[in-house]
Amino acid sequence: MKLPLKPLLLIIGGAATAYALALLLTGDAPLAQLGQALATPAGLLAAALCVLNYLLRGQRWRRWMAHYGRSFGPLQGLRLYLAGYTFTPTPGNVGEAARGLLLRQPLGAGDSLALFGAERVADLLALLLLTLPGLWWLLQRPQSAAWHGPLIAALLLAGLLALALLFTLRRRVLARLPWLQAAWRCLAHQPLVWLGLTLLAWTAQGLATWLICRQLGYTIDPGLATGFYALAMVGGALSLLPAGLGGTEALLTGLLALHGSPLSTALAITVLVRLLTLWLAVAIGALALLYSAAVRQDISLR
Repeated sequence: MKLPLKPLLLIIGGAATAYALALLLTGDAPLAQLGQALATPAGLLAAALCVLNYLLRGQRWRRWMAHYGRSFGPLQGLRLYLAGYTFTPTPGNVGEAARGLLLRQPLGAGDSLALFGAERVADLLALLLLTLPGLWWLLQRPQSAAWHGPLIAALLLAGLLALALLFTLRRRVLARLPWLQAAWRCLAHQPLVWLGLTLLAWTAQGLATWLICRQLGYTIDPGLATGFYALAMVGGALSLLPAGLGGTEALLTGLLALHGSPLSTALAITVLVRLLTLWLAVAIGALALLYSAAVRQDISLR
C-alpha cells in the first residue's frame, strides 16, 4: 500500500512552522531563557522522563507486534516504533498508523489500523485515570460547588447511555469494521501488562510537567500537575487537530492559570512541556525513520 508521505510531511511541516510562530509571539520569556531552563538538571530529568515514556510505549508496541507474528529485538523494535513519531503531528495522530505499513514486510492496512486503534484506546484509558486528581481539584473549588453535582450526574448518564448504545450495536459495528475486532484482540492480550506499561509511561510525562513547573518557580503538587497534563492531553485529542495543537496548549495554560500561576509562567511551562512531550518525539522519530530507511533498510519510504 502506498502511503501519502508528501501530504503527511507537509502537514507536519506546517504544524511545526505554526508552533514556532506561536513560540515567538506568546509569553514574556525569550526562547534563550526557555532553552536555559531545559539545560538544568531538572530540565534534563524531565527530558529523560519523556524518553522513558517513548521506551515504555515502544515496549508495548513490540509486544503487540509479536502477537501479530512480527518479533523484533528490543533495540530494533524500539527504533521502528520511534520512527512512527515522525507522523504524530497529523489530525488525530492518524499518521502513526503508518508504523506497520512502512516495514519492509508490512502489516496489512487493517492490522496496522487495528494496532493504532489499540494504542489510542490504551493511551486514552491511562490518561483518563490520570485526570482524576485534576478533576477532583476542579470539583473542590468553591466556585464549582453549585454545578459539580449536576455535572457529575450528566457525565454518568452520558456514560451509561454510551455504554448501552455500544452494547446494543456491538455486533453490527464489529461486522462493518473488522479492524475493531483485531484491535480488541490486541487489548485482550496480556491486559495487565499493557495497562501497567501505559500508566507508567504517561505518569512519567506528568512528572516531567511537574519538574518543569518547579524549574520555572511555580509550586504545584506532582499528582495535580500530572492530572492537569492528562486533562490537557485528553482535551487536545478530542479536538482531532494535529497532535492536539492549540487545544492541548490552551487547556494546560488555562488550568495552570486557574491554579494560580501567572499567565506568562503558565505559557512558558506549556511551551516547555510541549517541546519535550511532542516535538522531542517528532525529532527523535525523524532520525529513527531516516536511519531505518537509509542504513538499516528495514523501513521503506516508497
